[in-house]
Amino acid sequence: MSDAPPPGTPPPGQSPAGASPADGGAAGPPARPPAAVRRRRNLVAAALIGVLTMLLGFALAVQVRNSDEAQMLAGAREEDLVRILDELASREERLRAQLAEQRAALRELGGSGSRTGTALEDARGRAEALGILNGTLPAQGPGLTLAIDDPSGEVRVSDVIDVIQELRGAGAETMQVDDVRIGLSTAVTGTAGNLRVDGTPLRSPYEFVVLGDPQGMETAMNIPGGVVQRIERRGGTVRIAQSPGLVVDALRPLDRPQYASPGPGG
Repeated sequence: MSDAPPPGTPPPGQSPAGASPADGGAAGPPARPPAAVRRRRNLVAAALIGVLTMLLGFALAVQVRNSDEAQMLAGAREEDLVRILDELASREERLRAQLAEQRAALRELGGSGSRTGTALEDARGRAEALGILNGTLPAQGPGLTLAIDDPSGEVRVSDVIDVIQELRGAGAETMQVDDVRIGLSTAVTGTAGNLRVDGTPLRSPYEFVVLGDPQGMETAMNIPGGVVQRIERRGGTVRIAQSPGLVVDALRPLDRPQYASPGPGG
């Protein structure tokens, strides 16, 4: 009999085709990674190299610039260094001057605003004072109330006018009588028992509300032989009461001049 191996049998020492190392076969070459993984790795490596190159270039540029400036200053002549120092000092002086100008302008604006505000406050105060004196604004403050009882109707126009004049002379700043505001152009008309103030009829008792120094006005009204005693001789009575807080709220229309107009200085 022949000792030759049957057909298809591999030679001695060779594993059958397709046998894996686990089956006792020899290991083949290692498997290569997919193409997509290789491209991703290449892109990441390129990006890292680019970033590092940019950082290195920036650092080199800064270092070269500083070195150039330092070398330029180190190698400059004394006259050039003095000139550079003078230029820096001049630039600093100009900047300080500009800063001082801006601060001065700011102070001027603040001062002008303050002056404007003060002028407005003064104008407003004068307008209010004139409005109180003219009777176009209400007013409040210390003063007195004065009531004239005239049961027999004997109080005359001259008596009411004297009361108003005496109160003004004693420092009355504003007043009203029976809801009629007394002004510079107030007119007292009518006859005894039928008195009118600026066309408005008065009814007894005639009640005055007056703002001013209460004690001074009461003293002036009670002068011997004055208007209070004259009214009492006519059968009337006068009652005066001081008060620390009164309100004069009757208003009169603003008188507009018919012929007069502001002069050149107005």
